[in-house]
Amino acid sequence: MSTLLDSLTIRLDDLSDPRIAAFMEEHLQDMRATSPPESVHALDMDQLRRPDIRFWTAWLPDDTEPAPGRLVGTGALKHLSDEHAELKSMRSAEGLRGLGVGRAILEHILGQAVDLGYQRVSLETGSQPFFEPAHQLYRRYGFADCDPFGSYVPDPNSRFMTREL
Repeated sequence: MSTLLDSLTIRLDDLSDPRIAAFMEEHLQDMRATSPPESVHALDMDQLRRPDIRFWTAWLPDDTEPAPGRLVGTGALKHLSDEHAELKSMRSAEGLRGLGVGRAILEHILGQAVDLGYQRVSLETGSQPFFEPAHQLYRRYGFADCDPFGSYVPDPNSRFMTREL
């Protein structure tokens, strides 16, 4: 039995497709709507293009969209040290949430992190109810709550999680 995810393509992206900027602007708008400004740690397009960031996009074939199809998800990995990376910019298209797009992106990025030699991946996400589906996804993949890492400071609007690879 074929599923939606059978036709999903995940690729390392250079962020040149203008649809990515629009998708990430929606992400920033969601973050700003759910968290106070000082607690929004989502990256803008310029930050996502920095050399310490690897950014992936997920696409589904769509005859109404130019190649490679319809953008349905994103995720990034930020280099923190030779052993530690941060998961950033995880987003699934609103109409496809809960159907496995986020899971597919997360699995892909965790595999890439292993291939790149990282031993740990950490993340920061919101603590509000809006983020509960993300919390559940991360827990299913072995992430556990942790203290702030990198340049983060304790924040009641943030939840920090990590997992060993």
